[in-house]
Amino acid sequence: MTGQVNEQNTTAPVVSLRGLRPGDLGWVTWRHAVYYHAALGWDTTYETLIARITAAYGERHDPVRERAWIAEVDGEPVGSVFCVKADRPGEVAQLRLLLLEEKARGLGIGGRLVDACLDFARAAGYREMVLWTVAGLDASRHLYVKAGFQIESEGPERLFGDDVIAQWWHLDL
Repeated sequence: MTGQVNEQNTTAPVVSLRGLRPGDLGWVTWRHAVYYHAALGWDTTYETLIARITAAYGERHDPVRERAWIAEVDGEPVGSVFCVKADRPGEVAQLRLLLLEEKARGLGIGGRLVDACLDFARAAGYREMVLWTVAGLDASRHLYVKAGFQIESEGPERLFGDDVIAQWWHLDL
């Protein structure tokens, strides 16, 4: 990562958030599958779920009410987040597909991704935001708690070849 020279004559990485470009939906699917297989041993059923989510977004998202961001460090993709209409009644958005590569952690990018999603949801007129995750993802949990999300419900499930505690989180916007 090259970046820009700061006052101490050291190189600081250039961090940016941008909208989707061709190839990004495939990158999001691939990175989620590879990351969660390496980190948690999840099988290809997780990749299939992510592929369905990204395909649905690509085919029929509403650009006024839904948006996605790719985080980059020095022009290299390192993270993602999506804001979509939740499958719930009312003005409810859902934060989806938050991912940040380990090499990009500690730069404030995760918080920027969550903030971009929340800011967009508020501007788009949503009154609430939800997200689905599993227990044990401490870096993500820290970001959700910091943003004000609270656990709405949780319970054990068998998913992705693993026993997990599935969680729904909620935030009033």
